[in-house]
Amino acid sequence: MADLDFYLSDEQHELRRAVRDFTAKEIAPIAAECDASERFPTDLFPKLGKLGYLALGYPEELGGSGGSNLDYSILWEELAYGSAGIALGVYVHTAMACRALQLFGSEAIKQDWLVPALRGERIGGWAFAEAGAGSDAGTVATRAVADGDDYVLNGTKLFITNGPIADFLIVVASTNPDQGIKGLSLFLVETDRPGFRVASSLSKLGVRASEMGELVFEDCRVPASNMIGRPDRGFLDSLRMLTLGRIASAAIVSGLSRAALDATVEHAKTRVQFGQPIGNFQAVGFGIADMATQIEASRLMCHRAAIAADRGLPHSREASMAKLFATEACTKIVERALHYNGASGFMSESPIQRFYRDCKVFELGEGSSELQRNMIAREILAS
Repeated sequence: MADLDFYLSDEQHELRRAVRDFTAKEIAPIAAECDASERFPTDLFPKLGKLGYLALGYPEELGGSGGSNLDYSILWEELAYGSAGIALGVYVHTAMACRALQLFGSEAIKQDWLVPALRGERIGGWAFAEAGAGSDAGTVATRAVADGDDYVLNGTKLFITNGPIADFLIVVASTNPDQGIKGLSLFLVETDRPGFRVASSLSKLGVRASEMGELVFEDCRVPASNMIGRPDRGFLDSLRMLTLGRIASAAIVSGLSRAALDATVEHAKTRVQFGQPIGNFQAVGFGIADMATQIEASRLMCHRAAIAADRGLPHSREASMAKLFATEACTKIVERALHYNGASGFMSESPIQRFYRDCKVFELGEGSSELQRNMIAREILAS
């Protein structure tokens, strides 16, 4: 595969090899246990930080490792090959919480929070979703009201990845309720502040190694200096960051799909029926061919969007196309993997059933498939 990826530099080939080795040693052996216990292995953060993977794409003056969106895509695919749930937890920390601090935080916030976060010493989360707010961001009900030199936050956040383990959160709150999405600001909230609590840890169908919580803010007072970005416009400004999240989603599911394919190929070679490996039967062989083709297409669409972003070219449509195609392809690929693995894939000890539970959420997060189709169609029809 590597020899055909002619557009990758020698450094990017080496990055892929190194992350693949890390995943094989540090993630794959614990993936099943973390899924079963619904526990994120927080000791991975300093390990990832020491290797510079958390700091990939960040400037050196902040302790970053440099690098590009294409490098990021390689990282997410390889981590997700070991565990989509663990990759998701790392992604929310690095690509959302830390990125918001880099793009919008003050110099003091960057030094006090971003620099140690990139070393894996502090864990971040992105607190946006609510019971009534998902794709429709304008319905965010959490309020932040100015009071002297502080803001007072009240509200509840739901389905927040890393919520139960986070040291800090980037909280989306309404500072101008009459303006809907145009009145949303971003706040850094340290999770040891009075008035903040994790109401519950949520149990999920899939990506169970990423921890998710319901978060409550009750007269939670934060300094005005903890607002990051422009007042009333912080969330709108962050949308460019969320565009890159669609590229990351495509990369993560490419890794998940590849893991499902590799397990299926191994099964097809060793499972004998009617005197021959089942991979010799045309129905199975054709299915595996389709799976492999869809993975290659997913990766290429993901990398195309990443390269466009790295070159400063328009990439919103390309990111949506990559996310739409790759996530829906992943669901099809993992379903076929379960089908071809038969009863053995259905057993709890098989990674196939975990892949099957993990895949669907990626069609929903970072904007549902329907939302991606709306954005793609709008751009095409406007051109």
